[in-house]
Amino acid sequence: MKVNRIKKLLREGKPTFGTWLSLGDVVAARVLARMGYDWLTLDMEHGPIDLHQASVIFGAIADLGCIPLARVPQGSHDHIKRVLDAGAFGIVVPMVDTVEQARTAIRAAKYPPTGNRSLGGSLGALNFQCSSGEYFQKANDEILVVLQTESPTGIANAEAIYSLPGVDAIFVGPVDLRAQMRRPDGTEATEDQFQSALQQVVDIGKKTGTPTGMHVMNAQDAIQRSEQGMQFIAIGSDLRMMTERGREWLAQIDPERLNKSTIGY
Repeated sequence: MKVNRIKKLLREGKPTFGTWLSLGDVVAARVLARMGYDWLTLDMEHGPIDLHQASVIFGAIADLGCIPLARVPQGSHDHIKRVLDAGAFGIVVPMVDTVEQARTAIRAAKYPPTGNRSLGGSLGALNFQCSSGEYFQKANDEILVVLQTESPTGIANAEAIYSLPGVDAIFVGPVDLRAQMRRPDGTEATEDQFQSALQQVVDIGKKTGTPTGMHVMNAQDAIQRSEQGMQFIAIGSDLRMMTERGREWLAQIDPERLNKSTIGY
């Protein structure tokens, strides 16, 4: 059975870098899987991507030696079970605010007796290049479980959540965290308050021995977060790569045309 090397790198304290797959396109996934990213996460929380699309993309990524992950819509048993049965090597679970939410997600990703994931399907074994029997026996050691901290409530409960057995990493969604930090009157958190919240996540991660990470939009920020101590770092997305370079070229050719564009990722 193949080893999920991301789990090994995280345990060793090393940074890992990946990107988000928003397009749901297998060709884009194949191209990025050959580029050298440590992992690729298919965004099934916000993207209109069905399970058949996902299974094809997971298989293409795994066959090229990269690690396929899925961000599920929520941390429920059915969502988690189905993406793992479709061949993902791990999950990213959004909006984990409480210990019980975290426990539910962890149990759904693990076979008994550790969890309550039901046994079935063949694509997990196919992508890990092993028999179904070996997959059922060893998957608990190889499936990556990443929980997202995206609110002040999540940070308040962070030490208890991060200390749970089975949590491989914590991932911050900065857009949602900023939104959740708004005051009742709609006032945004200051930059200092936001950066302080991120540092709390890193500090609690170090205290509990749980790797942390976040989504950034460029390589410079990825390096900065790595130097801060984060290990699970997503840089942009396939969609952002396409639109950024497209806008850059168009700006050089005809800035006026670019000014009329409504696309901005």
